[in-house]
Amino acid sequence: MKPIPKLKHSILIFLISFFLTLYASAQDRISTEEYIETYREVAIKKMGEYGIPASITLAQGILESGSGNSGLARKANNHFGIKCHNDWNGKTFHMDDDAKNECFRKYKDPSDSYRDHSIFLTKRDRYAFLFDYDVTDYKSWAKGLKKAGYATNPKYPQLLISLIEKYDLAQYDTGKTKKRRSEEIIASEVDSTAVIMSGSALVASMQPVTQSGTGRPVYEINKAKFIVIKQGDTFYSLANEFDIYSWQLFKYNDLEKNHVLQVDEIIYLEKKRKKANKQNQQHSVKEGESLRIISNVYGVRMSSLRKMNGLSNDEDIVAGMVLKLR
Repeated sequence: MKPIPKLKHSILIFLISFFLTLYASAQDRISTEEYIETYREVAIKKMGEYGIPASITLAQGILESGSGNSGLARKANNHFGIKCHNDWNGKTFHMDDDAKNECFRKYKDPSDSYRDHSIFLTKRDRYAFLFDYDVTDYKSWAKGLKKAGYATNPKYPQLLISLIEKYDLAQYDTGKTKKRRSEEIIASEVDSTAVIMSGSALVASMQPVTQSGTGRPVYEINKAKFIVIKQGDTFYSLANEFDIYSWQLFKYNDLEKNHVLQVDEIIYLEKKRKKANKQNQQHSVKEGESLRIISNVYGVRMSSLRKMNGLSNDEDIVAGMVLKLR
């Protein structure tokens, strides 16, 4: 075998390093739901201190930081894109934005970014009129931020409002987190085998967390929203009803494109979590249960269940097995 020339060897090493970096970066990303879970209490606390709706703060954080995944958020803990300005004496981070090599504020911790965001709005006269709005009036706050010049994007208010309504962020404007029946569900209360025949068995003791424009109830398990299929539903009609793509429904529910929806089937509208909530540590498999059924009952991705339990993609579960859920 001929030795690899030095130049080609260097290129090979570079490419391997490059793709490993990309892979690590992708694995390290957090979802919007995880971002909300991490920072909702901080937003609520700052609302109490400064009077800015927690829903607005969270929506801005999601939008400005890409749910905490932007370079500015990761390298400078700056979740709101706040630039240095003349009154900033702290650490700085430079990157290209509207102009080349612009100066942004750098924080020790993301919570410092949340605090500075609140101070930023309360100390500048152009935002003063916002505090005349009720703390629960997120629509006026969103429109007011654009009017005051917070962002140049003409659709900034609509983007904030869309995020608030999609992720039900307005619930945090009450100053507390709602305790939901679906979030407190424990394994002993669910006869998951019944779900094989009817998703109604799963939602019998739950309260809907929201509803679609047609009035269809939307439920939630493990912070992932789902519905129960009714007569006449198709993937196309569901995509239109919930303003998402049909391919997302296939992906979120681990389904093939030739899958035919059944009445009372459970369909998730967003990604399930990587692990179950703390009340659910494991599950003893019953006769007739499949991995997808268990995935639906606990709101955990099938890929995560396989990984946690050392199951290959073509390996089935059997009655009596004890599966780890987190």
